[in-house]
Amino acid sequence: MEERTRAYLRGRFRDHYRRTELSPPPAANEREWGFIPWTDGPGTTMVRHRSLLELGDLSEFLVRKRPRHVYFSAGRFRDPGASSMSEKDWQSADLVFDLDADHLPNVTLGEDSYAEMLATCKDALLRLLDFLENDFGFDDLEIVFSGGRGYHVHVRDESVLHLEREHRREIVDYVRGIGLDFEELIETETVAGLGRETPTERRTLRIDGGWGNRIHTHFMAFVDDLLEMEEKAALDRLQQFDGIGEGKAQATLNAARNNHEGLEAGNVTVHTAVAQLAERFASTAVERDNAPIDEPVTTDTNRLIRLPGSLHGGSGLETVRLDRDEVADFEPLVDAVPGTFRGHEITVDVTDGGEVELGGNSFTVSEGDQSLPEYVAVFLMARGRAEKEKE
Repeated sequence: MEERTRAYLRGRFRDHYRRTELSPPPAANEREWGFIPWTDGPGTTMVRHRSLLELGDLSEFLVRKRPRHVYFSAGRFRDPGASSMSEKDWQSADLVFDLDADHLPNVTLGEDSYAEMLATCKDALLRLLDFLENDFGFDDLEIVFSGGRGYHVHVRDESVLHLEREHRREIVDYVRGIGLDFEELIETETVAGLGRETPTERRTLRIDGGWGNRIHTHFMAFVDDLLEMEEKAALDRLQQFDGIGEGKAQATLNAARNNHEGLEAGNVTVHTAVAQLAERFASTAVERDNAPIDEPVTTDTNRLIRLPGSLHGGSGLETVRLDRDEVADFEPLVDAVPGTFRGHEITVDVTDGGEVELGGNSFTVSEGDQSLPEYVAVFLMARGRAEKEKE
């Protein structure tokens, strides 16, 4: 990046911070702060181990330093400005989740557009929120678009603040579906026999929530599809599963027809063949319903995370704090475009052209000198795809 480009971006970031009021996180004075300035050269230099007391008033700091990126720690410390983690004296930490579009298993880099990647990432965010709100019952959540490739979720319920790394790892494993054991989701009930009959055990999949409900949903969707097929097609479909021959396929189909109400209630053990088939849908549920979070972020009790309201130096987009009811309709490539960069054009030399979807519009950008809407030009300059030209 040329000095003219850096100087322009520094100046416009300052203009943004002059007209933007940011709210710091809870217990801001107990957190470590860090930032990355607009430095020369290919690398970046992180300035960290700062307390908010050292930075001063946050708004004034941002206007004065106009950093490329700015962060605060998930951890809270007695001495956040100390130069080593041991000297900081850790007290507690938010439980933080990071979803990054680049790391999602169903995103194809080089093929999916930026907008498509972010849409896939929002789907993953909604799955994560389902775990946090419904499986864990967390109430104090802060949802943030990162300004780059994904989303952050900060959990600040008192019950999680003092969790050690190994306990946070258990939460990671749960939302990822790592080590999911189908048998642990089965409830066993002794059913008294009639007359001289020996009491039997009824084994039922828990479907009131959690992974049991997710498995049951996928299993019943499969069962209902079976019942809509002709018998031969249904039997052929069942025999595509390893270990299911003609006999088990017929038994499973009969159970689906004759015991559908029981299956809907979670009684997937009406027949051994049905139980074996239902268990196979545990892997289906994990594959489709897990939340593919960046695992090291959640287990790290000292992690630095991007400040909501700040600008992302790799995109020029705003790091946006979202209310829960705003998530579904949030359009990152529209709603995160700063007002500072809207309404006028600037001249840049594009070195890497292509399609750009931003601000509700799609641009086909060619290489060379040209005038572009500033928010598009800032995006390209921040990503190293353009340099600022003299007006």
